Amino acid sequence: MWGYMGNYGGGWGGMGFGLIGMSLFWIVLIIGIVALLKGRWGSPGSGERRPEKTALDILKERYARGEIDKAEFDQKRNDLAA
Repeated sequence: MWGYMGNYGGGWGGMGFGLIGMSLFWIVLIIGIVALLKGRWGSPGSGERRPEKTALDILKERYARGEIDKAEFDQKRNDLAA
């Protein structure tokens, strides 16, 4: 009875490949679902984008770093307000 495997391809060897195939199927399915959920709702930090800097913000940073003086800062700020 155990000696004859018929058309099953060798008994335990066929079942081993089936187990590996089924495991790979579930792993790929779970990874796919997780990827879809992350794409839909995003990761915890992805939704918190910093707003773009305005020209006035950049001007203030340049003044704070000492790249421009008070007169140039005031003149450029007035130009931006106009």
